Amino acid sequence: MSNQLTSLLSARAVREQCARIGEAAERGNTHWFQFHRTALSECIELVSAECLSNYPDLDIPYHSRWRHFVVNDSDLWQHYRDRYLSDLSPESMTRSAIDLIFISVLLDAGAGDEWKYLDPVSGGMLSRSEGLAAASLDLFFNELGETNPSGEFGISAQSLRRCGGEMLGTVFQHRSGNRLVGLSGRVALLSGLANTLEQPGDDTLTRPGSLYDLICEQFPQRRLQAGELLQLVLKLFNTMWPDGMVKHGVHLGDCGEHTLVACKGNQDGIVPFHKLSQWLTYSLLEPLQWSGIEITDLDQLTGLPEYRNGGLLLDTGVLSLKDETVRNSLLRVNSETVVEWRALTIWLLDEIAQGVRKTLGKSTQSLPLASVLQGGTWSCGRKLAAERRGGLPPLQLDIRGTVF
Repeated sequence: MSNQLTSLLSARAVREQCARIGEAAERGNTHWFQFHRTALSECIELVSAECLSNYPDLDIPYHSRWRHFVVNDSDLWQHYRDRYLSDLSPESMTRSAIDLIFISVLLDAGAGDEWKYLDPVSGGMLSRSEGLAAASLDLFFNELGETNPSGEFGISAQSLRRCGGEMLGTVFQHRSGNRLVGLSGRVALLSGLANTLEQPGDDTLTRPGSLYDLICEQFPQRRLQAGELLQLVLKLFNTMWPDGMVKHGVHLGDCGEHTLVACKGNQDGIVPFHKLSQWLTYSLLEPLQWSGIEITDLDQLTGLPEYRNGGLLLDTGVLSLKDETVRNSLLRVNSETVVEWRALTIWLLDEIAQGVRKTLGKSTQSLPLASVLQGGTWSCGRKLAAERRGGLPPLQLDIRGTVF
């Protein structure tokens, strides 16, 4: 049983289990959503046009947290880097950047439609992903970060434990009339990371940035596949998720359950997603590459099952609800409805990426899924949500700051 469960800790398992629900959708046998293949070509055309509009030269960067650090033509990362990290060696800079990315990704769940952040660097009033990114930079550099005995700037379990609801609320400007959704959930994530850093074990890291040293040790040729990077992240950090699934003592993290995949020998109907772990892995690509580590086979990672990509599918008619009354229900992340929606999102993002490449005349190497997500699907989903619902998800989600 343990080996069966640990096999779910991979991008391959995510893709395979989600494809089982996708195959059921092809047959019309899914429980909550109807798949309309005839609408898929129009969705692909929309995403292709979005890629060209956002990046006319089709030199599209990866979808990662680094994109959100550029706001109002201001590169906030560069501002803080020049102020706090200018004297560090490239290796030390990489460790600090990894520390930052962990903090920023853990705090990057839906903020709600009420919350705004007045950024002191750019002077802009920011919301959603960009606001959360800017606030996470402030938190990391001005509150949690510290210079360790080696002269490097970063975080530790001790510094993370300083961050309670009051500190996080103050930095993120949370107050009446400017409520940040899931504040306590975000604190719990930082506490979970602190707990993970303090766990005994051969591979225990004192800070997230030590992942760089572990990679150099385990991959002396300084080359690894994206799927191997995700597996490292899952192995080392999967205990930090406060709402993560645990089965028979195995920490599975972001997984759901669906009866369509519940059969003997198929991991008890568990559908892995590892959304934040994959978002984290996408965001680790660049700092690792800056340090000279080569990451290959990027399309081993899957698309991200969040409400921008999933909303795109609903708003373009690729998916529709079988029961429209569900639209008025508050849905828990682990409900079968949401599990099915997320699984279909991952399954369809692969097909959309193939269609976009064909439309734009690009290869998997020149336009990996990470770039299709950045150039097209996430951006399209966000624009359609803004036009139709003021930016809100198409379904009512019980967001607690830990998954979405």
